[in-house]
Amino acid sequence: MSKVDNIKHPKHYTQGIEMWDYAKSHNLDFFEGNVLKYVTRWKHKGGIEDLLKAKQYLDKLIEKNTK
Repeated sequence: MSKVDNIKHPKHYTQGIEMWDYAKSHNLDFFEGNVLKYVTRWKHKGGIEDLLKAKQYLDKLIEKNTK
């Protein structure tokens, strides 16, 4: 994969549908989109660190919706 392809269409983002297309089609907000992004890519990119990032966004989403 060329450097440009790795920037515009990295492998961990293009396994089925790109995250921004999915988020837009489901009207997801920033927190929801990031939860899904990190959960769906953790095995292919960031490992446990991505799951921890997803948890952080999920905690923020819960906080945002319980105030």
